[in-house]
Amino acid sequence: MTAMPQMVALFNGVGGGAVALISWVEFRDSHAYAAEPAYVAVTSLFAAIVGSVSFWGSLIAFGKLQEVLPGRPVGLGRGQQPLNLALLLVALGCAVSIGLGASSEALIVGVLLAAAVLGVMVVLPIGGADMPVVVSLLNAFTGLSAAATGLALDNTALIVAGMIVGASGTILTNLMAKAMNRSIPAIVAGGFGGTGGAGGAGGGPVDQTVRQTSAADAAIQMAYASQVVIAPGYGMAVAQAQHVVREMAGLLEARGVEVKHAIHPVAGRMPGHMNVLLAEADVPYEQMKEMDDINGEFGRTDVALVIGANDVTNPAARTNAASPIYGMPILNVDHARSVIVLKRSMSPGFAGIDNELYYTPKTAMLFGDAKASVAEITEELKAL
Repeated sequence: MTAMPQMVALFNGVGGGAVALISWVEFRDSHAYAAEPAYVAVTSLFAAIVGSVSFWGSLIAFGKLQEVLPGRPVGLGRGQQPLNLALLLVALGCAVSIGLGASSEALIVGVLLAAAVLGVMVVLPIGGADMPVVVSLLNAFTGLSAAATGLALDNTALIVAGMIVGASGTILTNLMAKAMNRSIPAIVAGGFGGTGGAGGAGGGPVDQTVRQTSAADAAIQMAYASQVVIAPGYGMAVAQAQHVVREMAGLLEARGVEVKHAIHPVAGRMPGHMNVLLAEADVPYEQMKEMDDINGEFGRTDVALVIGANDVTNPAARTNAASPIYGMPILNVDHARSVIVLKRSMSPGFAGIDNELYYTPKTAMLFGDAKASVAEITEELKAL
């Protein structure tokens, strides 16, 4: 499950690559669309451009999620957008030449190559914090290119399937962008974040100290609470801690503690990442609360347990206008009476900025592997 986001990106890219190759084959078989209706040439060339962008862009997204490539934005600064525009114009120019009757195979190769470089250059400058939105956007591109191929091939099943994927991917992309309070053009223009970013990039109070706790103290706090809200993040996925989290929650419930799980729309590195992990561990669906439903609950929550979630719990999004994530809706875990954060170290999250939550007086840090830490808390609960 930890590697599922990059696998989704890879599989999505394969779909776009297949569409681009089909467009090339159609060009060759129809002798540059010589005897085909105009709509066949238009839809096939559209599919070639969008499919190639989706394939190569998805490979870059895969590389960033797999950390083969740097998660930080990698671009050419001010020259990035003019270069992208030039690549798009080259691809469109070759496509228009084919549509007007040119039959050189070099033109269709030019379409595919220009679109390929465009896909790489569009995704490289986008930071790791925006990768979930990028994967969803590229998924929508693949669906639209598949639908266009269906039109060119007169394949109804491909048209319907492609439009469903394209429409749902577009809606999901829009919802995720709103969840981060970022516009899609702003994301494509170059996102922020990346692993290894400097703490305090958002102006966080990096010179303050943090309060540490132990598994025994955390267990006592939660055992005598009325309500505990667990906020999972990518750290839970990396540690594969979902099953021990479920076991811990079961022990708390047996003691009469109400347990809920707070799900942020972009927690993890793909849409629904936390939902899938918790469902795998048989966490009841009614305990999984979306951000809008759970945020009003934190005020009456005794303990908020944050497991490997960073940026989606950072109060700087509400309080620090200088922070790159300012304005992004977050889980209001800082409104709980006390907060326990399970984390390996004080390193920043995928956005590369410091989390102000860690320095508040009500927050206690329990450092270590999330799975091992939750297992220790579980053992302490059994001993109470």
